[in-house]
Amino acid sequence: MAIIINIDVMMAKRKISLGSLAERVGITPANLSILKNGKAKAIRFSTLEAICRELNCQPGDIIEYRPETEL
Repeated sequence: MAIIINIDVMMAKRKISLGSLAERVGITPANLSILKNGKAKAIRFSTLEAICRELNCQPGDIIEYRPETEL
């Protein structure tokens, strides 16, 4: 997939655990794990907004596009 999810990188930079972020964002740790591992098919803008708020970052810090040829 050409969309790369870098939530784990931002979580490490902010020193926040998956469980803690999930609680702050208001989603289950399992759903956040699916998103973090790049297995999610979609993300709600409200969830993206909450993640960015809690990680103090921009959407482009956690979602990246790389053409298939670069992968």
